[in-house]
Amino acid sequence: MDPFKPFDTNMQLLSKVLDLRAQKAQVISGNIANAETPGYAASRFDFEEDLASALKSGGNGGLKLATSNEKHLSIGPSNFNSVAGKIITEKDQTGIGDENGVSVDQEMLALSENELLYETTALLLKKKMSLLKHVISGGQ
Repeated sequence: MDPFKPFDTNMQLLSKVLDLRAQKAQVISGNIANAETPGYAASRFDFEEDLASALKSGGNGGLKLATSNEKHLSIGPSNFNSVAGKIITEKDQTGIGDENGVSVDQEMLALSENELLYETTALLLKKKMSLLKHVISGGQ
């Protein structure tokens, strides 16, 4: 076991997702803050597809380990750490007014969705940490 990575792959994945969700919240917040700025181009932070493909590849160069029983523990992916996401800038396509395509309603909806997913991920990580604490304390 690597002493610098004391937690299992799932905990590392949850931590990575929290970081990516925090970045997404910053981008959405920037869009909301600039909703009235003439000529501002809205940005989107996309990482979900990259993360999904990293998880599918399994971190083994595309090779997956076979199990003979569905109850066997699987080795999780390890290359999700390289997922950084990308910021996509969207110019206003409406051609109306000040060329600011930010819809505050859409941004608030995206922020709410991201917040729910962030909180769910944080809760899952908290549960994993509680389980680890329980094991370390000898089950007491």
